[in-house]
Amino acid sequence: MAGSRALLWFRESTTDMTNFISAIQFITILPAGKPGAFEPKGMIQFFPVVGIIIGLLVSAFDIAVLQLWSKPVASALDVIFLAIITGAFHLDGLADTADGLLGHRPREDALVIMKDSRIGVMGLVAVICILAIKWGGIASLDVHRSLLLVIIPAYARGSILFGIKFLKYGRPEGGTGHDLFSAPLKISAFWGLLIPVALSFFLGWRGVLLNLSFIIITAVILLYYKKRIACITGDMLGAMTEVIESMLFLMVSITISFS
Repeated sequence: MAGSRALLWFRESTTDMTNFISAIQFITILPAGKPGAFEPKGMIQFFPVVGIIIGLLVSAFDIAVLQLWSKPVASALDVIFLAIITGAFHLDGLADTADGLLGHRPREDALVIMKDSRIGVMGLVAVICILAIKWGGIASLDVHRSLLLVIIPAYARGSILFGIKFLKYGRPEGGTGHDLFSAPLKISAFWGLLIPVALSFFLGWRGVLLNLSFIIITAVILLYYKKRIACITGDMLGAMTEVIESMLFLMVSITISFS
């Protein structure tokens, strides 16, 4: 009996590690495990955890560059570093989503435009605006700067789970995010979000505002997606990640400006 339990535990641990590595490879360029690991069903739950890893790297990078440059310059380098370690994966989705949705095109036309790899004016403007907002928010961080740089990327990547849970996939023929929707997402898959939520308690009342902002912004984006084309795609998940990340940095910078 003990041997069976041990074997079961080993198999579950091995599966979890494979799923974790898949999540790292999927949304970052960080070296982890053998190339090509892809476990779409199991890796979703680890997105917030990967967000914590991304945040830890950005926070460490920020501490280092602040020794050499002023806060505005260091914040610009943080934004660039964040884009590099994620392979601009979410930014690409933001550009495609803006090209497709920011207009009065019908649903099918919007989906076709988002599938086009070329970037349009709307996409370019959206990327510039979001990066500017992110830089402005990070540059304004003072109190709890390092902690916020750790947990906000986790919140942003955790938002992907809500998109998968509450909206249907818009490309039944296939696409970047198709495999993520292959099975209904259970509530238990959201456990990773407990990490940034728990860490937010160290922020005091700013943590409360951060969590409220996350809930409201996520809900607004999902409601917009539902009303606009009644579905979601991989590009739209990426766009949501970028918008939430930037807006959370912006919201926190407002609270700090009044402290």
